[in-house]
Amino acid sequence: MNIIWLLLITTSVIFAVFNNKLEEFTKSIFDAAKASVEVSLFLLGIIALWLGITRIIEDSGLIYKLTKIFRGIISRLFRNIPKDHPSITSITLNILANLFGLGNAATPLGIKAMHDLQELNPEKETITFEMMLFIVLNTASIQLIPFTVIGILSEYGSSCPTAIVLPTIIVTVLSAVIAVLNLYAFRRFFK
Repeated sequence: MNIIWLLLITTSVIFAVFNNKLEEFTKSIFDAAKASVEVSLFLLGIIALWLGITRIIEDSGLIYKLTKIFRGIISRLFRNIPKDHPSITSITLNILANLFGLGNAATPLGIKAMHDLQELNPEKETITFEMMLFIVLNTASIQLIPFTVIGILSEYGSSCPTAIVLPTIIVTVLSAVIAVLNLYAFRRFFK
């Protein structure tokens, strides 16, 4: 990957020199660096907020009530997980973070869920079906309200940043359903 970045930067510098645009090139590098720091800090705020809310939900016991709501769906999807196992809670938190479009905040929750699922794995060197299913659901990331995208759109001056909500719901639900169906089909044909 480092070679690819080096080639891209080298090619950009060469084209900037040959087109006599080195000053614009240098300015655009610094503008992009500034924008990346601003976006990173903005996303860091969203992640910190969601992780704080997650901690409050866990400490207040609300997560157990939310887990009961999602337990039926999760139990049907993840049939080999015991009902009282901590992975149910981790999976629920991850799905909730993804539902609200906080994919970056869902990452540490997804890592915890995979760690919890690994405890149930009898063969530590291979991946279980439940782990594959969780990866597929996490990657498909069904979103009801994509807060991160709405925040970025409003940050860059979009006139209607919430216009992304309905298309996001449709696309993420379809991608999740298709991904899960494909996983079950592959499981059936390639045991």
